[in-house]
Amino acid sequence: QVQLVESGGGLVQAGGSLRVSCAASRRTFTMGWFRQAPGKEREFVAAINWSGSTTAYADSVKGRFTISRDNAKNMVYLQMNSLRPEDTGVYSCAAGTFSWTTNYDLHENYSYWGQGTQVTVSS
Repeated sequence: QVQLVESGGGLVQAGGSLRVSCAASRRTFTMGWFRQAPGKEREFVAAINWSGSTTAYADSVKGRFTISRDNAKNMVYLQMNSLRPEDTGVYSCAAGTFSWTTNYDLHENYSYWGQGTQVTVSS
Protein backbone atom coordinates (compact mmCIF):
# COMPACT_ATOMS: atom_id res chain seq x y z
CA GLN A 1 0.00 0.00 0.00
CA VAL A 2 1.08 3.54 -0.77
CA GLN A 3 -0.55 6.65 0.63
CA LEU A 4 -0.29 9.79 -1.46
CA VAL A 5 -1.00 13.32 -0.27
CA GLU A 6 -1.01 16.30 -2.59
CA SER A 7 -0.46 19.90 -1.59
CA GLY A 8 0.29 23.27 -3.12
CA GLY A 9 -2.85 23.95 -5.11
CA GLY A 10 -4.52 27.34 -5.09
CA LEU A 11 -5.75 30.27 -7.09
CA VAL A 12 -3.44 31.96 -9.58
CA GLN A 13 -3.85 34.42 -12.41
CA ALA A 14 -3.32 33.41 -16.00
CA GLY A 15 0.36 33.54 -16.87
CA GLY A 16 1.37 32.77 -13.31
CA SER A 17 3.12 29.78 -11.79
CA LEU A 18 2.31 27.18 -9.18
CA ARG A 19 4.01 24.07 -7.85
CA VAL A 20 2.02 21.14 -6.58
CA SER A 21 3.63 18.42 -4.50
CA CYS A 22 2.87 14.80 -3.77
CA ALA A 23 4.14 13.07 -0.65
CA ALA A 24 4.30 9.29 -0.75
CA SER A 25 4.33 7.06 2.30
CA ARG A 26 7.14 4.95 0.84
CA ARG A 27 9.33 4.52 -2.22
CA THR A 28 7.38 4.47 -5.48
CA PHE A 29 8.04 3.52 -9.08
CA THR A 30 6.46 5.41 -11.97
CA MET A 31 4.48 8.39 -10.80
CA GLY A 32 1.91 10.36 -12.72
CA TRP A 33 -0.08 13.57 -12.44
CA PHE A 34 -3.63 13.68 -13.73
CA ARG A 35 -6.23 16.44 -13.62
CA GLN A 36 -9.97 16.66 -13.84
CA ALA A 37 -11.99 19.75 -14.63
CA PRO A 38 -15.67 20.06 -13.74
CA GLY A 39 -17.82 18.13 -16.17
CA LYS A 40 -14.81 16.62 -17.91
CA GLU A 41 -13.03 13.31 -17.78
CA ARG A 42 -9.78 12.87 -15.93
CA GLU A 43 -6.83 13.52 -18.20
CA PHE A 44 -3.15 12.70 -18.11
CA VAL A 45 -0.76 15.56 -17.41
CA ALA A 46 2.74 14.16 -16.79
CA ALA A 47 4.61 11.06 -15.70
CA ILE A 48 8.08 10.24 -14.41
CA ASN A 49 9.88 6.95 -14.02
CA TRP A 50 11.37 5.73 -10.75
CA SER A 51 14.78 7.30 -11.23
CA GLY A 52 13.59 10.53 -12.80
CA SER A 53 15.53 9.84 -15.98
CA THR A 54 12.40 9.56 -18.12
CA THR A 55 9.48 11.96 -18.23
CA ALA A 56 6.44 12.39 -20.42
CA TYR A 57 3.89 15.15 -20.85
CA ALA A 58 0.52 15.76 -22.40
CA ASP A 59 0.81 17.92 -25.50
CA SER A 60 -1.27 20.62 -23.82
CA VAL A 61 1.35 21.20 -21.09
CA LYS A 62 4.62 20.51 -22.90
CA GLY A 63 7.07 23.35 -22.45
CA ARG A 64 5.07 24.81 -19.55
CA PHE A 65 4.98 22.06 -16.91
CA THR A 66 7.87 20.11 -15.40
CA ILE A 67 7.57 16.92 -13.36
CA SER A 68 10.37 15.97 -10.98
CA ARG A 69 10.97 13.77 -7.97
CA ASP A 70 13.12 13.53 -4.88
CA ASN A 71 13.36 9.87 -3.94
CA ALA A 72 15.21 10.62 -0.71
CA LYS A 73 12.07 12.41 0.46
CA ASN A 74 9.52 10.26 -1.39
CA MET A 75 8.25 13.40 -3.09
CA VAL A 76 7.04 14.18 -6.60
CA TYR A 77 6.51 17.69 -7.89
CA LEU A 78 4.74 19.37 -10.75
CA GLN A 79 6.01 22.85 -11.57
CA MET A 80 3.42 24.69 -13.63
CA ASN A 81 4.37 27.85 -15.49
CA SER A 82 2.48 30.07 -17.92
CA LEU A 83 -0.77 28.80 -16.50
CA ARG A 84 -3.97 29.15 -18.50
CA PRO A 85 -7.61 29.09 -17.43
CA GLU A 86 -7.97 25.72 -19.15
CA ASP A 87 -5.42 24.30 -16.70
CA THR A 88 -8.02 24.63 -13.94
CA GLY A 89 -8.95 21.37 -12.24
CA VAL A 90 -8.27 18.97 -9.43
CA TYR A 91 -4.73 17.68 -9.75
CA SER A 92 -4.08 14.19 -8.45
CA CYS A 93 -0.89 12.23 -8.22
CA ALA A 94 -0.86 8.52 -8.86
CA ALA A 95 1.63 5.72 -8.24
CA GLY A 96 2.16 2.74 -10.49
CA THR A 97 3.81 -0.54 -9.64
CA PHE A 98 5.88 -0.57 -12.83
CA SER A 99 9.23 0.99 -13.70
CA TRP A 100 7.92 2.45 -16.96
CA THR A 101 5.46 1.66 -19.72
CA THR A 102 4.43 3.09 -23.04
CA ASN A 103 0.94 3.39 -21.55
CA TYR A 104 2.03 5.87 -18.87
CA ASP A 105 -0.91 8.10 -19.77
CA LEU A 106 -3.62 5.57 -18.90
CA HIS A 107 -5.05 6.07 -15.44
CA GLU A 108 -5.98 2.37 -15.32
CA ASN A 109 -2.27 1.54 -15.03
CA TYR A 110 -1.87 3.37 -11.72
CA SER A 111 -2.68 1.54 -8.52
CA TYR A 112 -2.66 4.29 -5.89
CA TRP A 113 -4.16 7.77 -5.92
CA GLY A 114 -4.10 10.84 -3.77
CA GLN A 115 -7.17 12.86 -2.87
CA GLY A 116 -6.23 15.70 -5.20
CA THR A 117 -5.55 19.41 -4.85
CA GLN A 118 -7.54 22.18 -6.54
CA VAL A 119 -5.80 24.45 -9.01
CA THR A 120 -7.77 27.42 -10.28
CA VAL A 121 -6.43 29.76 -12.94
CA SER A 122 -8.32 33.00 -13.38
CA SER A 123 -8.37 34.93 -16.64
